[in-house]
Amino acid sequence: MSTTLVRQLALILFVLVAATAGIAVMDWDLALARRFYRAGDGFYLGGEQPWSLLYRYGERPAYLVGIAALLVYLGSFVTTRMLRYRLAALFLALSLVIGPGLVVNSLLKGQWGRPRPRHLVELGGTMQFHQPWQPGPVPRNASFPAGHPAAAFYFSAPYFLLRTTRPRQARYWLYGGALFGILMGAARIVQGGHFLSDVLWSAGLVYMTMMLLAALLKLDERMAVDGDR
Repeated sequence: MSTTLVRQLALILFVLVAATAGIAVMDWDLALARRFYRAGDGFYLGGEQPWSLLYRYGERPAYLVGIAALLVYLGSFVTTRMLRYRLAALFLALSLVIGPGLVVNSLLKGQWGRPRPRHLVELGGTMQFHQPWQPGPVPRNASFPAGHPAAAFYFSAPYFLLRTTRPRQARYWLYGGALFGILMGAARIVQGGHFLSDVLWSAGLVYMTMMLLAALLKLDERMAVDGDR
């Protein structure tokens, strides 16, 4: 692992921790959740559009891309026509499985137990508020980090495939994936499904996963070679 990569990862972690501390000090998690809650009606905007549409269908594009990437990767062992896409397909498939899949949904979201906004006493539920660094009592599928936004932030993955050969297009994917993730995060906050800090950590964890994978697979060097062919 290069010194530059370690510094970049350390910087991202520092920003995540500092932002989380700021959110906690300013009480933005609860303050933002309260804006979309109304006594008697709950999170009354959750079923409205575009929030309902994003929640219902927002993860599916990531699954489709991941499945397609896996099929291309496997197909590259059958036909030489797909061979040039093997590396990109492997990166896209692994980024989805490890980032949103393993790190966000299985290791953290499935185990950490942080109550969602709609679980809280002050927002119509029965549980107490927990900061993101505090494990909670939710047995499964808890609040931290945010699963739907993680699948949306995944759409920044092509940035790592294009940043050396087509930097302008790469930035479009980076910003587009970030915007999609922010929209999905907004949907889940409006619906009482997640806090601001949950969305923040989803973005950071998915991005760091892709950074590490890109380094391990030596994407910059190998994609540059493929682009010269």
